Amino acid sequence: MKKIYATIGLFLATLLSAQVPQAFSYQTIAFNASGAPISNGNVSLKISILDNTATGNVLYTETHAKTTNSKGLVNLNIGQGTPTTGNFGGINWGTNPKFIKVELDPQGGSNYTNVGVNQLMSVPYAQVSKTVVTGAGQGITFTSPNGTAYTLNVNDSGALSLPTTSGSNSSIPANLYLYGSYNGFNPADAELLRNVDGVNKRIGYKYFSSNTQLKFIASPGNGSQVYGVDSQGNLAPGGSFVNISSNGFYRVFTTLYTVNNTYLIFTENISPEIELYNSSLSASPVTYNSSTNKFSFTINGVTSSNFSGFKIYLPSTTTTFLNPEYLGDNLNDGNFDVGGSQIIIPNLTTSPKNFKIEFNINFNGTGSYTITQI
Repeated sequence: MKKIYATIGLFLATLLSAQVPQAFSYQTIAFNASGAPISNGNVSLKISILDNTATGNVLYTETHAKTTNSKGLVNLNIGQGTPTTGNFGGINWGTNPKFIKVELDPQGGSNYTNVGVNQLMSVPYAQVSKTVVTGAGQGITFTSPNGTAYTLNVNDSGALSLPTTSGSNSSIPANLYLYGSYNGFNPADAELLRNVDGVNKRIGYKYFSSNTQLKFIASPGNGSQVYGVDSQGNLAPGGSFVNISSNGFYRVFTTLYTVNNTYLIFTENISPEIELYNSSLSASPVTYNSSTNKFSFTINGVTSSNFSGFKIYLPSTTTTFLNPEYLGDNLNDGNFDVGGSQIIIPNLTTSPKNFKIEFNINFNGTGSYTITQI
């Protein structure tokens, strides 16, 4: 069996110029199939920058044709190779961990072998400073020796504001999107939280598996301001992940806490319930099928005289900050409306009938349902 080609010595060196350079230095040693350094040989390398995890999205890839020295050492400037994917200058070094993947062809061709992925434990200073402010209305965040984050902003007249702690930031974007490990932290797949009560509350519903990590973003695109939570559970620019502790259907919401003018983050593991109106009937417990992403329940013995409709009830465990929500159907068209009218089963008679109701709930609280006689 051939030995895998190995490289060692990941090394971030000094910046290449006094201005913001589009590169940083890298050193490695190239080995052949026998495990010996390739001395004074022509080799090819493919370098990729990955986002967030060692298997994350490829942000940028470039190739290099280099000649090793007598010790097998290769020096190159990442960012100045031949680009094949992405734009080095477009990488947002200020958000998410970054990983570097190295592939090598010791013959100098394009038959690359993956020789390792390593996290960049630090990133070039100028690259970070270039991307600290990534959009209009954003500030520069500084971290004090005790770990407190302070944000400095400027208004349209050029006047600087006094720094405020990120945890006490009472201003959030008009729109706020959720993304996380469930969609690879891909901004393009971020989901818009529904605004409730103006902009003071935003809500989203989704089924998450345990240990899912969540963050928020100002818009579904690269370079937008990313938000997490601080140690007090407040929404904070550049804050920590929100971690989902167990499998379940969750309501994720933010709300303005007027006592200290901050936005709190809540994740509630809730179970949808059925509320029957003017009826002696009872519905079975709601079950969830993760393979179809659908809920279901049954109602038995339904007649035209003992049934007058139902709604889906979404309880809240933090009623101090958010009221429960109900899903009905204003048009009786099989689609949910938040706070809509009672859902009616059509064509009932005096003869008792049994029904199965299946439904899904979208991130914004809408959804659809089907009613089947069983």
